[in-house]
Amino acid sequence: MSTALPPRAALRRNITDITVDSVPSTSASSTTSSPGDSPIASASSTSLSSLGSVEEFQQEPKQKLFDTYGNEFTLPDYTIKDIRDAIPKHCFERSAVRGLSYVARDIACLATTFYAFNTFCTPEYVPSYPLRALLWTGYTFLQGLFGTGIWVIAHECGHQSFSPSKTINDTVGWILHSALLVPYFSWKISHGKHHKATGNMERDMVFMPRTREEHATRMGYVMEEMHELLEDTPLYTATMLIGQQLVGWPYYIAANVTGHNHHEKQIEGKGIGKRNGDFSVNHFLPSSPLYERKDEHLILLSDLGLLITGCVLYLVGSTYGWMNLLVWYGFPYLWVNHWLVAITFLQHTDPSLPHYTGEAWNFARGAAATIDREFGFIGRQLLHGIIETHVLHHYVSTIPFYHADEATEAIKPIMGQHYRSDTRGGSLGFIRAMWNSARWCQWVEPMENAKGENAQVLFFRNRNGLGLAPAKLSARGQEKSRRVVMVEADDSE
Repeated sequence: MSTALPPRAALRRNITDITVDSVPSTSASSTTSSPGDSPIASASSTSLSSLGSVEEFQQEPKQKLFDTYGNEFTLPDYTIKDIRDAIPKHCFERSAVRGLSYVARDIACLATTFYAFNTFCTPEYVPSYPLRALLWTGYTFLQGLFGTGIWVIAHECGHQSFSPSKTINDTVGWILHSALLVPYFSWKISHGKHHKATGNMERDMVFMPRTREEHATRMGYVMEEMHELLEDTPLYTATMLIGQQLVGWPYYIAANVTGHNHHEKQIEGKGIGKRNGDFSVNHFLPSSPLYERKDEHLILLSDLGLLITGCVLYLVGSTYGWMNLLVWYGFPYLWVNHWLVAITFLQHTDPSLPHYTGEAWNFARGAAATIDREFGFIGRQLLHGIIETHVLHHYVSTIPFYHADEATEAIKPIMGQHYRSDTRGGSLGFIRAMWNSARWCQWVEPMENAKGENAQVLFFRNRNGLGLAPAKLSARGQEKSRRVVMVEADDSE
């Protein structure tokens, strides 16, 4: 059952007729419910799927929060202890033997596919060149899926959910991730910081959305006119998605794009003068502000793993031909990157998800700012359930994937309306969600006129006429936006 759904087929606003004025006032005199005095609502009574149209909000006088769909949003008020206590004890048990059996299974799938294609997908057995090309294209797709499964297991090692032994976890993770050109320890450290600050606009490490100011500056818009601009073309959305899927992962590890850009706060001073995109903030250099000095030897060990893999690939290419290497490894590698970026993007980007600034964020709220999806047999078997049980993974990342379904069911009553899933359409629905999220989720901003803690809760908005309109800025907000644009212009000069 999906719990993060738009009202009707889709809530599409008429930009010329409906603005955020249609949303209830959020003035300082309004009554605001705090986490301390709001009981947990059950999923059956006040689920996120209990929705209404924008027009129905007009008569509501109280200060409330609404996500992009128009769902009323209340802040989570349960604790991490509540979550952990609800999970059966055996779900925390990890088995190195069981984990290694999945590694063996995935490697066997890779090896069998490689052998079968190189033995039988040849001119002798398949004389037609177009047919062989088509079959080899299928090979790259299959190997990309099996490779992503290996990636996920290495990710489990990084979270210490592979086995009770840290030595086994890090050894297996380093080997598997290095084979996929992933700097194991470097990524493990930055990914751990992502888990500690999920949904935090100052500290999150991956798929941090743009603010309204950042989006307006990048696109050359004026902030106060965002609510009335015409929609972006589907071609623009498609271009952004293609670029994200092709180069999103290497650009992230090389320049920290989509991660936070507050490196000047690095406690050892390593981030002074460094910003995302200048390649000094990356996952390869010990001097990167993503890491403390105590971890610098691990960054070098990660680089050693990449160097070994690079040497092996060079030997294979030199011996068997570079075109063969491209087909055997290069194209499957691109598929792995594609699935990795798609999965991460859709785990943290949805019209129902909030983001937080300041003191409104805490770990329990941030972990709830994720969503489970469904990818059918591929997701549950080949990709080890990473798509279907990600909410649970953010609460207790040491639970192994083979216990994650049971643990997810256990925490749903605790989370109530704050558990989000979108399982419509299975595997095809997962692919469609990439397009929908890209169209609905362009930047985040607080509700118009929100005060106090509510002003620190941000929701996705867009200029595509979908969902609630961007806020109309006050005169103070307009002046702030002009200063932002002027500062950005000065910087570009």
